[in-house]
Amino acid sequence: MLTELVLAPSDPLTYAPALVPDEKEISQRTLAVHGGEPRTYPYDALVAPITQTATYSFADTAELIAYFEGRKDREEYGRYGNPSVRLVEEKLAALEDTEDAAAFASGMAAMTSTILALVKSGSHVILFADCYRRTRQFVTTFLDRFGVSNTLIPPADVGALRAAIRPETRLVIAEAPTNPYQTVPDLEQLAEICRAKKVKTLIDSTFATPVNFRPANFGIDIVVHSATKYLAGHNDVLGGVVAGKAGIVSLVRDLRSVFGACLDPHAAYLVHRGIKTLALRVEQQNASAQALAQRLEQHPRVRRVWYPGLPSHPNHETAKRLMTGFGGVVTFEVDADLDGTSRVVDACRIPRIAPSLGGVESLIEQPALMSYFELSTEEREAIGIRNNLIRYAVGIEDTGELIADLVAALDRTA
Repeated sequence: MLTELVLAPSDPLTYAPALVPDEKEISQRTLAVHGGEPRTYPYDALVAPITQTATYSFADTAELIAYFEGRKDREEYGRYGNPSVRLVEEKLAALEDTEDAAAFASGMAAMTSTILALVKSGSHVILFADCYRRTRQFVTTFLDRFGVSNTLIPPADVGALRAAIRPETRLVIAEAPTNPYQTVPDLEQLAEICRAKKVKTLIDSTFATPVNFRPANFGIDIVVHSATKYLAGHNDVLGGVVAGKAGIVSLVRDLRSVFGACLDPHAAYLVHRGIKTLALRVEQQNASAQALAQRLEQHPRVRRVWYPGLPSHPNHETAKRLMTGFGGVVTFEVDADLDGTSRVVDACRIPRIAPSLGGVESLIEQPALMSYFELSTEEREAIGIRNNLIRYAVGIEDTGELIADLVAALDRTA
């Protein structure tokens, strides 16, 4: 005889008042592990289960009607929601200190869906010129076909932003820090200017992570992450997340249901698991990147280093005011031509040559070849990508060994 198994609903995450009196006072380390999670899972599992299903059944017609009338909160179909995906969303909302979040199949799916949810034909979008190249491509070529105009403004130039806003401007898009020069615009000023003009602000905060910077606390409306990078942290899954006020996230989530760019349950599990160690990984990457940047500034073959933790970086004071850590990416120029720079990259023994960043493995690349191979030297120079530029995405390896390896590569190829 079969016995019906009834699973009690999970209680929300609670802390003893004597331990944590206010959720806003909880550290990012603790939030990364426990934030947004129920206290218990079905079958008393400690780890969140993977809800690997495409659709959900209803007990009877009455339950179906209750769901559509809004009296029953549950899932209906995998494109509209999934418990594994919802766990990622709840955790990111807790980490970013926002009302809600929505997860996507990739960072670009999150970015493009959010933009499309907020603009229409006749709208105007302002984009800082050093935003991710695929975001620039989407705004300047794709949106143009649908009657959405755009203005590119110089990196971190808040004055240019003020001048570029029009009556039809609906959205300003920025990154902090940017790739590859680690620019950090003054987001407090940016948010103040846009709020006065009733213009929404969107920040790609992938490089910073919520461990180093929470844009919503400085007045930014929407925060986007490529979860592929630091959030998941192991270079083994694609994902994206949008966080912000509930009303905006609801618009974005509705569009996700139409576009179908939903995060897969197993991918959601990997992202959720990766976030558990986010704070520990980022703290290590912050420390290693800072030490690596300082050592590179002393090397005779290095012409210049871009890292917001260095006093030599043009946005160092802004980064100090906004951020609690400066990130795990260091960009530098070597005293060499294109081929000589490639020899430095090839001489490194620890980092792998690969795009992306944020994983446990250190990665190294020449932006001129990895991202802009199809352009001529003159075309690359015109957009600020020089042949002797190297981007180093620090992993969690031993700091001293990373530095020794890179210094040895510079010395061997002199």
